[in-house]
Formats: sequence, C-alpha cells, structure tokens
Amino acid sequence: MARRAVVLVGVLVAALVLFTGIPAAIDLVADWYWFSALGFQSVFLTALTTKVGLGLVVGVAAGAFVYANLRFAQRGIVPDPMVVDLRSGLPKVDVTRLLRHAALPVAVLFGLLMGAAASGAWLTLLRFRHRVPFEVVDPIFGRDISYYVFTVPALSVVIGLVVTVVVLTLAVTAALYLLRRDIVAHGRRVVIEPSAEWHLGGLIAALFLTTAATVFLVRLPSLLYSTTGPLLGASYADLAIQIPVLRLAGVIALVGAVFVLVGARRRRLVRHTVVAAAVYFVFGLMGALAGVAVQRLVVVPNELVKELPQLGHHITATRTAWGLDDVEVRDLSGESELTLDDIVANAATIRNVRLWDRDPLLQTFGQLQEIRTYYDFVSVDDDRYWIDGLYRQVLLSPRELNPASLPTRTFINERLTFTHGMGLTLSPVNQVTEQGLPVLFIKDLPPASSVSLDVTRPGIYYGELSGGYVFVNTQQEEFDFPSGEGNVFTSYEGIGGVKVGSWVRRLVLSVHFGSLKMLMSQDITGESRALYHRNVRRRAAKALPFLQWDSDPYIVITDEGQLKWILDAYTVTNRYPYSARMGQGANYMRNSVKVVIDAYDGDVQAYVADPDDPLIRTYASIFEGIFQPLDSMPQDLRAHIRYPEDLFRLQAALYTTYHMAEPRVFYHREDQWQTPAVARMESSGDPFLRHIIMKLPGEASEEFIIMTPFTPRGKDNLSAWMVARNDGEHYGALMVYRFPRQSLVFGPTQVVNRINQDTEISRQVSLWDQRGSEVIRGNLLVIPVEESLIFVQALYLRAEGGRIPELKRVIVAYENRVAMEETLEQGLARLFGGAVDAEARPAAGLEAAAVQAVLPESVTELARQAGEHYEAAMTAQRAGDWARYGQEMRRVGELLRRLGELTEGTRE
Repeated sequence: MARRAVVLVGVLVAALVLFTGIPAAIDLVADWYWFSALGFQSVFLTALTTKVGLGLVVGVAAGAFVYANLRFAQRGIVPDPMVVDLRSGLPKVDVTRLLRHAALPVAVLFGLLMGAAASGAWLTLLRFRHRVPFEVVDPIFGRDISYYVFTVPALSVVIGLVVTVVVLTLAVTAALYLLRRDIVAHGRRVVIEPSAEWHLGGLIAALFLTTAATVFLVRLPSLLYSTTGPLLGASYADLAIQIPVLRLAGVIALVGAVFVLVGARRRRLVRHTVVAAAVYFVFGLMGALAGVAVQRLVVVPNELVKELPQLGHHITATRTAWGLDDVEVRDLSGESELTLDDIVANAATIRNVRLWDRDPLLQTFGQLQEIRTYYDFVSVDDDRYWIDGLYRQVLLSPRELNPASLPTRTFINERLTFTHGMGLTLSPVNQVTEQGLPVLFIKDLPPASSVSLDVTRPGIYYGELSGGYVFVNTQQEEFDFPSGEGNVFTSYEGIGGVKVGSWVRRLVLSVHFGSLKMLMSQDITGESRALYHRNVRRRAAKALPFLQWDSDPYIVITDEGQLKWILDAYTVTNRYPYSARMGQGANYMRNSVKVVIDAYDGDVQAYVADPDDPLIRTYASIFEGIFQPLDSMPQDLRAHIRYPEDLFRLQAALYTTYHMAEPRVFYHREDQWQTPAVARMESSGDPFLRHIIMKLPGEASEEFIIMTPFTPRGKDNLSAWMVARNDGEHYGALMVYRFPRQSLVFGPTQVVNRINQDTEISRQVSLWDQRGSEVIRGNLLVIPVEESLIFVQALYLRAEGGRIPELKRVIVAYENRVAMEETLEQGLARLFGGAVDAEARPAAGLEAAAVQAVLPESVTELARQAGEHYEAAMTAQRAGDWARYGQEMRRVGELLRRLGELTEGTRE
C-alpha cells in the first residue's frame, strides 16, 4: 500500500513535468528558429545554457541536501511508529515507513522547484561574472559602484536560495522527527532525541550563519539606498546608529550559531534557540528605535547641519548617475531686443516651426491618407531631412495594416494575403494648403513623392501595429495596395522570417502558433516563410531582453528609399548608491544602444551609442558579437538618430532641482524650477518638450534639437531652457540657457493670458464657435531666437460632426505684443514690420540654411491685397455666404490698418 502511494506520487510529478514541459519545449524550439534566423543565437544559447546549468546545479544541490537530511532523520528503527487506520478491512498504514519511501520524490520535487526559481536569476549571476568597474567609489564604504550594481544582487540571490533551502529543510525535518516521535512534548517541556537534537541544532545554526551573511553582505550595503533621511541614501542616523547596530547584529547572529550548537550538545537546544533568536530580534528592535529617536530628536531639529555631507553625496551621485554632471550651462544677457534682421538671420528656425501638432495631424492623416479601412496611422514622428537642398523638419507616419479592420477575417486573409502595411505619409511641419490642410511631400498608394525623397521599398511587414504571425512566399498572392477598382498583388522578396522547411518544423510552428489550419494548409509550402514577433518593440525586447526601451520607435527613409525603424534602448539599474530614483525605481540610466529594425526583412542591428557605460560593456562581454560600434552604422541612418524623449524628460525633471549643486542652496530650494504649468488643450503628452531645427545662441548653423523651458517654482516667468543636441559630433550634448534673475521673461502662462485677452482673437474664436465649428488650440510653442523667445500657437478648426482639423490661424507673441494671421510669416511681419519669406531659396554660394534678404512691404502691394479681399467679400455677399463675407471684410480691415501704419511712418 505504501509503495503504491509513493509510485502514485511519482507518476503525478512526472505527469506534471510532461504537461508543462512539452509545450515549453515546443516554444523553446520555435524561439531557436527565430533567434537563428535573426542571427542572435548567442543571446538564446547564453540564456538557455545559463538557465539550465544554474537550474541543474541548484536543483541537484538542493534536492541532494533535502534528501540527505531526510534520510539522516529516518535512520534507525522507530520503536513506536505512527500508524493510521484508513478503512476497516484494510491493513493499517505505517506513516514513518511511507515517509521513508517518499523521501526521494519529495527531494526531487523540491529540487525542481528550487532549480526553476534559481534559473530566473541567470542574468544577475552573468552580470556578476562579467562585471565591469564603474571607476567611481561610494562615499561611505569606499567600494566601486560595480560592487552594489553587480556583486550585492548576486550575493543576495545566493544567500536567499541558501536560506530557502535551510528553512524548508528544517521545517520538513522537524515535522519528520515529530512523526517519528523523536520530539515529544511533556507539558511545558520538549524532549528531543540526542541525535535529532544535534541534527536540528546544525540546521538552526546554519540559519543563524546565513542571517549573519545577509546582514554583512546585503543589509549593510543596502543602507546606501535608505529613505530615513530627507533624500535617498544613508542619512546621519543611518551612519551614526544603523551601521554600528547592523555590524553588532551580524556578530550576534554568529554568536547565536555557536550558542545553538552548545545548546544541542548540552541537550538544551530549544532554550538556547529561543534565547539566541530573542536576543537578535530585541537588539534589532532596540537599534531601530534608537535610529528613530536620533532622527527625530537629534537630526530633525538640526537637519541641515547634520545632513549637509549626505546631501552633497546625494547631489553628486544623482547628477553622475543621470548624466547631469556634464550639462553645459550658458547665461543669456536678457537684454537683446529682437528685430526683423534677427528674424531674417534665423530664417531656418522660422521655416521649421512646427505648426502641426501630432494629434490633429494624426487625425488628418487618417482621414486623407488611410485610403482603405484596414490601414491605420499609429503615430506621428518628428525627423529632419535634406529636401531639395534645404534642411527641413518633417512629420511622418507609416501606413500600417490593421488585421482587426479587415472586412473578412479568415485564416487566408489574416495570415497569407493581407501581410503588410504600405508606405508612409510625410509632411513639412509648417506648410498648409489653402484649405488649411497639411502639404504632403509623400502621399498616396503606392507612395508618390513631390520632393527629392523617395520610398522605393514601401512594404511594412514589421511595425508598431504588427502583432500576429503571417506567412509569405505561399501559394496565395499577397495584397500590396489598392489601385482604382482593382488591387495590386505581390510576392515577398526578402529573407526575413523562419523558413517553414520540413514537416517537423511545420509541426513545431503549428503547435507554437496554436493553429491546426497552418498544419493542414496546402497554400503553405516548404519554401514559405513564417514572420512572427513583428511588433518592433516586442521584437527588439525579445532579441535583447536585458535592455529597457523607449516608448517611441520612429521610422526612417534611407538614401536607397528603404524603410527602417530606429529604437532607443536603455541600460538601467536601481542600485546606484545615493542617486535619486525616477519612474519605475531606476536611479541610473543610459541610452547606450540604438537598435535598427528593417521594416521589410525584420533584420535587427544593435549599435553601442555609449561605449563608456559599464552596464553595456558588461552585456557586450556576456553576449559577444551582438553589439556593433556606432561608427559602423550607415551614415544615412546615423544622420537620423536622436536623443530619446523618455530619457530627456526624466533628466529635465531632475534638473529642475539638481541644477542646484551647492547643498545649502539645494536644501532650501532657493532656485528650484519647474516645467511650465499650462492647460494642454487637446494634445497629449508634454506640450513644451519638442523637437525643432534652430540655431542655438552662439552657434554658427541650425541643428536638430529637443528642448523644454523652465519657470521658477510657483511663478510664471521663464528662468531657463534646456536642450539636447542631435546632430553630428554634438550628439547627446546637454545644454541649459539661463536668463538673468533680475530680468523678466514672459512665460507660457503669461503669454496664454495675453492671447486670451486679445479682443481680435477672442472675437474670431467666438465667431467660429457660434457657427457650430470646434476650435482646437494647438500647443503653445516656445521658440528661442538669438537670446530671446517668440511664442507660436496654431488654431485648428473642425466642422461640427467632422473629423478633419484644418489649420486656420497662427498666433505669434513676442514680449507684450500679440498677432493672429493666416500664416506664421504674416504674423511675424505684423509684429516686426516688413515681409518674412521663410521659404526662400538659398542664394548662390550660400549654405542651404541661408535665406533671401527681406524687403519692406510696399503700399501698392497692401492696396492690391485689400482690393482683392474686398472683391471676394462682395462675391460672397451676392452668394449669400455671410461667414465668408465676414472673414474677407475683417481681412480688408487688417490690411487697411497696416496700410495706415506704413503711411504714418512714411510721413514721420
């Protein structure tokens, strides 16, 4: 009976292993096909062999330890065994004998569980083995930062596994001794058989030893992440109380181990164990109370004096860990007055002011360029290109296929026919048609370009929307794009994906996808290719699972007209001593890797963007041959890398406080900044953090940057603005331009208030609203020009029930002056006088950013325009179009007012 029960347990364990193991093995083989096709075998094999090796070592060791202890506890004859009568008529069951046979299955199951748990720590142990020093030491213990980032986590894993094994072994062994009646309670006294007492004493002593190891190797270093003080890091109370207390606690644990063994020898194990544990916990409690008392009674009344050194450590560590120690600070005079000549000299900046916000533009793209219901524009990205000899900022969005929108969702349609998106739409950031719609440089299907930028391979098999698997090179034709009343079909010509090949591979893929149709389909042949993991973010994360990813992949057109995705990857840790934590607890982050994914083939290339980062150097040592130097990236791709928004947003948020490097100033928050607080209207995300092409103060030419402004905390005026540079040798450089404290520079809130108070703007917006249209206010743009700022806001109009926003007006503000015109150039001309031609071609012999000279407006030209608008107003009146009549007459009034100003200036 006992043997049958043991066999049943063994069968159940084996069935559990098979039930979970076979699907896992199938998925593992499918992953191997995928990694092999990608050329990332080293990632797969390194992870697999480390997991298996670690699981085997820990599992065998843990299982052997448990089995040895159980067998040792079952030695000898049990004089008074525990017997259970299950049912009348059946023989009684000797529980101790049953447990003797169950020792091996229990040990095997325990080993499997411990091996599975240990395999999850594969990357932690690999990082420890291949660790690279930071060459920066912590200010308390004087150890290299790599000790806290790589060594302490590995020690924590090892000690945690040992503690788990010892605790569970102790529990199982003690229970076994109870069942064998080797532990008997007589009233308030517990009697333990001598050999059992020695055995249990050894396990308890081992538990005390692991506790001491935890104190010395894990808890002490972890004080450098303490939050007892005003900021993250070891505080005065930690240094004065907790460090000595923890060291003494570790010694107490060591003494406790010896004390327990002495108790086992003297037949007083229970008493000695209780005393040792009580002393350890009481001492720990007293230490914690002492720390709280010192913090409240000594530190809080004198916090600045006591915490001043620790504040210095925290500021230095945070600035270093977040890359803020290299920020270049430049002071602006704050005395310059913008003139028309300044606007002309910065025409490249004016030409690239982004009038189209992403959200309205995405809606417009969707209505004008989706072409069919199964195409979607997922996001709009900023980028820059040399177009027809000019350095232009553009907005582009790939046209991806959405299988959920297919009119008929069958296996053939979803997996064989509709396999890819098609091309993209590209628009300049500041050009508008007469109807208020964006000018499209690249549009339609197949993509047609009106500029010196072509898309020659428009198929998008891998994108932000692509999720499910598809098959190419099948007997079914692939839909390429609609043409008139018919459709154009194509065949995949790339090398991406996994070749179906043999029936074995076909069976594996069928089980992996959970699709019997794939196995039975006659359209799928041995030459067909399976494309899976097609979402670019999930694809990159699958190929490089040890990195974290920026939330905004962006697509690039190469010189050959191919489409490639660029993704920013981060190396992150939360183990940098004294550094402030952000986001998901990270307190160190570097944009160390740029990943390029081919939208057609799915090829993945990883380039090291920060070779000085110890974390990426460690990963490069672990996964050899995966990473390439950034210099090897093709130039047509490297020209489009950009500083990642997620990292810049975190750095800017930190810099609002950590630009104060002096601890006393930092403590009092004397000069704390904040990002401007203005309602975000219809837009999502940060309205002030944006990319722009501009000429930075003191620089010779324009460049592509990302910037954000700062205001003093609790105030509306601007105090500084921060940029990250993206082009050429300046890539990654962070700069801050500060305004003098004594000067008043209007901030976004103040400018918005001035706009709202402008009677002309308010009247026009009210008129539109009364007609049933919806007025959408764009983000307020902060545009640095020389050492001053201009503010630009676009107004969009969406008809009632409509879905296409049209750009109708542009508001321009400078200092206390506000103008609203149909174009940015007209608004600038109204503010600064003259005519601004931001689209002018460069003169011969000048670089592409140059512009033509700007000529003053002529009285004749203004009169001619006024006459044209008056005639248009009369035409609208005769047609009964009173809305158009009102618009034209207001325009006549504006032109006549400007004509009067010029005439008055001429008389003077």
